[in-house]
Amino acid sequence: MKAQYLVILGTGGTIAGKADNAGDNIGYTAAQVGVEQLLHAVPGLSECGPFITEQVAQLDSKDMSFAVWAQLAARVNHFLARPDVQGIVITHGTDTLEETAYFLQAVCRPSKPVVLTCAMRPATALAPDGPQNLLDAVAVACHPGARGVVAVCAGTIHSAFDVQKVHPYRLDAFSSGDAGPVGFIEEGRLKLSRNWPEWPIAQAERAQLAIESIANWQDWPRVEIVMSYAGASAAIVEALVVQGVRGLVAATTGNGTLHHALQKGLLQAQAGGVKVVRASRCINGRILPLPGDALADSGGLSPVKARVALMLALLAEADAART
Repeated sequence: MKAQYLVILGTGGTIAGKADNAGDNIGYTAAQVGVEQLLHAVPGLSECGPFITEQVAQLDSKDMSFAVWAQLAARVNHFLARPDVQGIVITHGTDTLEETAYFLQAVCRPSKPVVLTCAMRPATALAPDGPQNLLDAVAVACHPGARGVVAVCAGTIHSAFDVQKVHPYRLDAFSSGDAGPVGFIEEGRLKLSRNWPEWPIAQAERAQLAIESIANWQDWPRVEIVMSYAGASAAIVEALVVQGVRGLVAATTGNGTLHHALQKGLLQAQAGGVKVVRASRCINGRILPLPGDALADSGGLSPVKARVALMLALLAEADAART
């Protein structure tokens, strides 16, 4: 029987960060340590191999780009197609981890585990959290029956659909909101709370169409997020429409509600051909649609994930129009 490899893809982030002194957990520079060095720094990890490692990118995840997403998705799909690969672990920064996780779930639809992991302290910290997170991520990637894109941080497994960063510096910085985590890692063993993430079949076909066009797509459709708040106006919407925005996600108050001035601007933009989707500002819960809603809702996606979904939908539309 052939050996089953685990693939570790590095993209940078705090987990690969360095600070000038070990007591500095916030004044570090991200993306300084290579993925090979990260693995060597984790005692006992070598026993979980064999590994294939690859440095896909080396950046602070606040600066994540469409080009890196496309490259990462291509490498994930490449390794998923190999029968000798059991699972994939991706080291990633925390700032945009939830967006990358959703993007990969949408365009790759993995039947094997793709596990994003991270750190809230740099590799040079007195007590770095990256090594334990990486060890936990490998345990998830090795788990029989594991599949889909998940994020692992502070001993918790979060689905790509639900994970959100909810704290700026706490080690347990992520939450799955009302949905709850997929499970937990307890001393290398998994305790599952619910099913692994699955992509709805109807949406999967559109996602596959999008990924087929991503590799050859130079200009991604511009989609921006606007927020509703006290005294909001339509000025930003109007400016974005003039600049040629293709889609707008409205981060709404409450159950999809919008300041009347902003709503008027969004409706005008929609009438002019701009795709508009509402997503709630609230961390927990989802918009419950009402009959006759003039603006679509995100189906429970957060504003940043709704933006990714809308970009992919626009990509699919453009791809279909070209064929």
